Amino acid sequence: MEDNSNYEKLREDALRYYNEINHVYSPLLQDNIRFSAEGFNHIIFRRARTERDRSSQIMRMKLLPLAKNLVEVATTYQEFEETLQEFEVKHFKKRVVTTKPVYYWGLIAIIDGRKIKVIIRKVGENGTLHFWSIVPAWMTNKYRDTRFVATMKGNPEED
Repeated sequence: MEDNSNYEKLREDALRYYNEINHVYSPLLQDNIRFSAEGFNHIIFRRARTERDRSSQIMRMKLLPLAKNLVEVATTYQEFEETLQEFEVKHFKKRVVTTKPVYYWGLIAIIDGRKIKVIIRKVGENGTLHFWSIVPAWMTNKYRDTRFVATMKGNPEED
């Protein structure tokens, strides 16, 4: 049985910390990276109404300070992907489906002995850069042992 009271407190604390970030300047992309509600929701949910495993959520919430740090110091990206995705938008009071380009940058680094990947996303040519996700890749300890954690599927939309 999981201790939900601990999870709820961790989630509240993580949300408070996340909201305090607001935005971070990225020397890599030479622009502010917004830490919007969309990014926090992606830590909790894999896609609409599909919640991630609690252990995956907890790990991602605990890594938020490292994600902020990585965005602040990264000067190169290791991954880039451009896709077309459909979005439902309101157009003259009607819901219509439109296709927009979506850009993803993957920043990978080992910070405080933990290898993480932070995904920055931009929707559309004129969209704002925003934090999309943090992917814990593995943990290293002082003995240089590596333990792999299977939390990444290789799909930036879901990771």
